[in-house]
Amino acid sequence: MATILSRVEQVLREQHRASLRDLAESLDTAPEALRGMLELLRRKGRVRQLPGGTACGGGCSKCRPDTIEIFEWIAPQ
Repeated sequence: MATILSRVEQVLREQHRASLRDLAESLDTAPEALRGMLELLRRKGRVRQLPGGTACGGGCSKCRPDTIEIFEWIAPQ
């Protein structure tokens, strides 16, 4: 069984980019728990958090851009 951290990595590798909210929903995990894991991956140079106000790319415009936290996979595949 994969750990939650490896599942976070897998989702980001496959999707390249995801919002914290989308990660939380797809992994059935609280956003607060994911923030720590994403920070660990950021320190390891695997992900980066995109600047506030970056559009998610979903195109629905339902969320205010300043409230979306988007993470991007940057480590080599």
